[in-house]
Amino acid sequence: ALEKKCRMGNDTLNLVKLCEHALGIARSMGAGVDDLIELINTLCTRRSQKSRAVSAVVSVAMPWTEEYVDEGEKLKLVVALRNVTDGKIFLEAERARLTLVLAKMKEEAGDVSAAADVLQEVHVETYGALSKKEKIEYLLEQMRVTLAKGDYIRAAIVSNKINRKALSEEGMEEHKVRFFTLMTEYHQYEKDAYNLALDYHSIYTTNHDLTALQAAIIYVSLSPYDMDQQQMMNRLIIDENVTAADSSKLELQPHKWIIQALLKKEMITYPTPYQAELESHQALQQGKEHWHDIFFTRLIQHNIRVAASYYRRIHGSRLAELLGLDMNRLEEEVSTMVSDGSVYAKIDRPKDIIRFSAPKSAEAVLTDWSNDISELLSLVDATTHLINKEVMTSQAIS
Repeated sequence: ALEKKCRMGNDTLNLVKLCEHALGIARSMGAGVDDLIELINTLCTRRSQKSRAVSAVVSVAMPWTEEYVDEGEKLKLVVALRNVTDGKIFLEAERARLTLVLAKMKEEAGDVSAAADVLQEVHVETYGALSKKEKIEYLLEQMRVTLAKGDYIRAAIVSNKINRKALSEEGMEEHKVRFFTLMTEYHQYEKDAYNLALDYHSIYTTNHDLTALQAAIIYVSLSPYDMDQQQMMNRLIIDENVTAADSSKLELQPHKWIIQALLKKEMITYPTPYQAELESHQALQQGKEHWHDIFFTRLIQHNIRVAASYYRRIHGSRLAELLGLDMNRLEEEVSTMVSDGSVYAKIDRPKDIIRFSAPKSAEAVLTDWSNDISELLSLVDATTHLINKEVMTSQAIS
């Protein structure tokens, strides 16, 4: 009767105190979880119940979820509180926290799939009551569980909801490392070497872990050749820890060597001097055979690009001998590189000739000739001027 009087009289302050006191008395008298749930539902489902009173009931009951030892009773209370918060905007933060507790309980029980489904019910990125840090923590937990479930597509969708700029803010270092560590798991599944390099480099720039730097160097070496890959390699080669590889950072010597070798226009023999050290890195242990094959392929492609920069045409058998390949593998790699635009090449099988120079149109040939003649005339003019200068100087002296 007193609760009804306060509720109908809009005495919100006393109503909140009354609800809190009622729950406190029930708890102190040792009421069972079923009785507590019945009391919570009774207080929250009253006609014209005030939102502040419902919030107070949920706030008082939430800490009890950590106090129950019996998992069955704890589960009942968490589910009951989630039902109370369902559809109430003013309790969205509490619903998110309760959902997180429920997901952890299901995961501990071995039902990872159910835990992932529960977490996906809450679109925490739309909640205004949660802080930026809490939202990121929830989304990271969503990523972790969906990856554990093996739902990589959902994990990629969740990762796009996390603001990278927010991760770069002060005090978010731990969350940034955790995020990019989860992203390495996703990109490892996708076999995306370049993005793996970016992930490990982000971890390295955050916590200065040399193991992450080593992984970044290895994966950028395994990435397909393009402008982004070359820019990243040039950034890594001037890193202070990489430049110190020959003196204080001896563990980085193999990684410095592979970057320098790939940036030079020189052929690389296989296996490399540091092959075992590079392939034994812990970051390559998942899918080791795949990355071993990719390593060999990237070195072959590098050597073909070097050959294309020095030769206009070359016998296929000679190029295969230089690269240590059979003709079938050589043709396969050249064809792949032509398809992705890495090099220009045409293979004349009857004559066993590979041409790396693209044919020029008549206009292009004429333009090159005109440029060469202009350069020659400029050199002749400069030479004539210098000769005249020397003659005039000699005459003045004499």
